[in-house]
Amino acid sequence: MTSNQNARTSSPSDEPEPGTSDGLKTYGAVLKALRTEANLTQEEFGPLVRYSDHYIAKIEQGKRFPPDKLPARAEEVLGPLAGKVLRAAARSLRRKPGLASWFQQWAGIEEEAITLCAYECRAVPGLLQPEPYIRAVLERQLPPHTEEQIDRVVAARLERQRLLEDRPHTAFSFIIEQCLLERAVGGDTVTKSVIDHLLTVGQRTNVEVQVMPLRQEDHTGSNGQLYLAESEENQWFGYTEAHQSSNLITAAADVSVLLQRYSKLRSQALDCRATVSLLERLRGAL
Repeated sequence: MTSNQNARTSSPSDEPEPGTSDGLKTYGAVLKALRTEANLTQEEFGPLVRYSDHYIAKIEQGKRFPPDKLPARAEEVLGPLAGKVLRAAARSLRRKPGLASWFQQWAGIEEEAITLCAYECRAVPGLLQPEPYIRAVLERQLPPHTEEQIDRVVAARLERQRLLEDRPHTAFSFIIEQCLLERAVGGDTVTKSVIDHLLTVGQRTNVEVQVMPLRQEDHTGSNGQLYLAESEENQWFGYTEAHQSSNLITAAADVSVLLQRYSKLRSQALDCRATVSLLERLRGAL
């Protein structure tokens, strides 16, 4: 894995794009065949390789980029040949271009993270978007999406949000610009659903939601949104997006810059209690 790698995309979906998902589906089919040969269900296999059965199901369906640790863990359960086969399949995946693969890799990093941080100045973070907001954002995308495409993205995003429930020991931190709520994308009803959702999610003991006030003279977020994730081995990764591109950041020096910026943004945003007060005021004004 190299640092600052860019990948192109033309689809907003969290799922692999047609034509780029063949390798993921093949990997998933291989994993399923190895698992069933060992007479193990997904519910039995998942705990043995220290992943949830839900995560294993997504990998077998070709909807998640497999984590680097999976071949070694599968080898412990299924034997050396299984590990060798999965490593070979993983090498072929890394040679495939396209954002779908890169997004799936970031999604895999998210799902294993012990710390996940997000600063957003463009839209409410995907992990915090209620369905009405997801639809409102997608309906305003250009070029326009079909209803089928929108439904597919909505389903994928809501499925991904299960992370907040499935990872109770992961520390989630979100910083959201107040202007994203003031903008009222989709109208007042949609905005009410967003605020209600933020207030509800923010009650979780492992989730912190902070709002960056409209006026903040020392604001250090001029470089745009950023995401950070800490792995079980305490390695940090960064992720950013722009029009038609994304950037997975792995070089320690570059990730350190993002960590410094996020730390400063966190100190500049309203604390959690002040955020709740602001959200309640905004909700009452609608």
